[in-house]
Amino acid sequence: MHYLLKSEPDKYSYDDLLRDGETVWDGIKNPQALMTLRNMKPGEECVIYHSNVGKAAVGTAKVVSVTTYPADPKTPIVRLKAGKRLKREKHLAEIRESGVFLGSVLFRQFRLSVVPLSEEQFDWLVHG
Repeated sequence: MHYLLKSEPDKYSYDDLLRDGETVWDGIKNPQALMTLRNMKPGEECVIYHSNVGKAAVGTAKVVSVTTYPADPKTPIVRLKAGKRLKREKHLAEIRESGVFLGSVLFRQFRLSVVPLSEEQFDWLVHG
């Protein structure tokens, strides 16, 4: 499975992930988003989307591991490894207009910070 992960670039940008190489994806509070994070598997690919500033898909990352805090097993610890910057950023308006996202949870529940992507959606973002 593939995922779109939203990040506020003024707090942690894709450039920060590239610089760090790996990071823990945290700070998520929404129960639905937490459930999606818990279901991630090592090796799955993600698209990083800059929300608030830029509003565009900007790069990729890969899930390295998914564990939980012993004191809080409902809160996943997802470690991501930086992938590659997209050859061309895909801005929100372009994503919205794409037929591949018709009916997507990305636009039905826009405030979700973690969104599953279909293979077709992932390919469109990364290669389209």
